[in-house]
Amino acid sequence: MSRPGLVIGGYTSDTEGSGPGLTVARSHADGRLETVGETTVSGPSFVVAHPRLPLLYAVLERAADGGLAVFADDAPAPRLLAEHPSGGSLPCHLALDPEGRWLAIANYGDGTVTAYRLGEDGMPEPGPLMFPHEGRGPRPDRQEGPHAHQAVFGPGGVLYVTDLGTDQMRRFLPGMRPHPDGPVRLAPGSGPRHFLHHEGHWYVTGELDGSVRVYDDEWREAGAVRASGVSGESGVSGESGGENLPSHIALSADGRHLYVANRGPDTLSVFEVDGPRLTMTAEVPSGGSWPRHFAIDGDHLYVANQRSDSVAVLALRDGLPEPTGQALTVGTPSCVLIR
Repeated sequence: MSRPGLVIGGYTSDTEGSGPGLTVARSHADGRLETVGETTVSGPSFVVAHPRLPLLYAVLERAADGGLAVFADDAPAPRLLAEHPSGGSLPCHLALDPEGRWLAIANYGDGTVTAYRLGEDGMPEPGPLMFPHEGRGPRPDRQEGPHAHQAVFGPGGVLYVTDLGTDQMRRFLPGMRPHPDGPVRLAPGSGPRHFLHHEGHWYVTGELDGSVRVYDDEWREAGAVRASGVSGESGVSGESGGENLPSHIALSADGRHLYVANRGPDTLSVFEVDGPRLTMTAEVPSGGSWPRHFAIDGDHLYVANQRSDSVAVLALRDGLPEPTGQALTVGTPSCVLIR
C-alpha cells in the first residue's frame, strides 16, 4: 500500500466545526482522494511536519486555552504524543525552522507569538518564549488589537509574523530575539494575512482590503492588485462591492504563477509573476465554499473549502488550475499538508 499523501486539519464540534480532527488521505494518480485514517483531536486548524523526524505538529484553535499538539506520523493515522499550551488564545498557524530547532506559534486571539525550542527528539522543551504585542488598526471591527496570523521562517533564519490587527510584519532574529528595528508597518487597513518571499520580493494577502501587495526586501511597497475580479454576495472589498477575504497564497514550483484563494467569491486567482508586477491571468471556482487553504502536489492542487465540508481537487495544466469535479468530504477543513 502506498504511503498516504495528505493530512487535513480542521475544526471540530467543540471549535464551531464538524470535522473529526485530523484526516489522512491517499492521493491517486488521477488526483482522486481516498480517506485512509482519522485522529480525534480538538480543533487542529493548521498542521506542519518536522523537517527530518516522523512528527507532525498542530495548533489547537481554542479560544480559552489554545494548544499545541505533537503527533507521531504513523500509518494509517497520526498518533497523539503530547499537548502543550500555545501561549495565547485561538492559535491559527505555526512554523518550524529548517533545522527543526524552533517551533513558532501565531495566536490570533490575543496576538501573542510563542516559540518553543525543540529537543533532538523533536519534542517541545519546557519554558517557551512568549511575545505579546499591542496596537490596533483603522478597522475597529477587526483591528481592535493585535492578531498574529501567519508565522514563517524566512531568509537568514528570521521569523516573520503577519499581524492582521496592527497592519504589521513582526520580526524575530535567529534564537528568537525581537528585531532591534521592531515590526515593519504595512498598508493601513489591509489586514495582512498570509505571505511568501520570492527573489527579493514579499507578496502579502490583505484579508481586509481584498488585495495582494508586493514589497521589496527593504519593505517598500512596490505594487498592489485586487486579489479577485469576482464579487461575492456581501461585504465591502470585491470589485463590485462584494465581499472578498483572501486567505492563502502560494507560488508554482517554477515561480511563474502566484495563486490566491478568495473567500466570498470562492475562487482561486492566478497571477503571472514578474518581480513586483502581478498580472491576473485566470480566476477559477475553488470547488466549494470558503476556500481557507490549499496545497500543491505536482500537477494537482487541493483546496480546503471550509464551509462546504470538502477538499476539492483541481488539475494544474500549464500552471492554470482546472476544476475536476472531484472532492473529498471532510468536515470544516482548514488546512492541507502534503507529505
